[in-house]
Amino acid sequence: MHYLLFYDYCADYLSRRTAFRSQHLKLAWEAQARGELLLGGAMDEPLDGALLVFQCPSPATVEAFVAEDPYVRHGLVERWRIRPWHTVVGTDACNPTMAD
Repeated sequence: MHYLLFYDYCADYLSRRTAFRSQHLKLAWEAQARGELLLGGAMDEPLDGALLVFQCPSPATVEAFVAEDPYVRHGLVERWRIRPWHTVVGTDACNPTMAD
């Protein structure tokens, strides 16, 4: 199953992120190495949030990531949400579905 993790950044995110960026990226790369995190990055224009794409059996994996993330723990992320993503097209789709 795929899950989308949306982050909404605080207003002063850019000025505060330096102190926590290496820890955040270490956590993300570790999740990627375990095969849980497929893609992640900040949304730009405006720089007000991020999107991370996970592939894992349940949202508990994503929730554990959020609980450890220094951006969340130190208030750089004001709000986050997890959405299940029912992928049907693409080589990595969890439920490949062909047209009739």
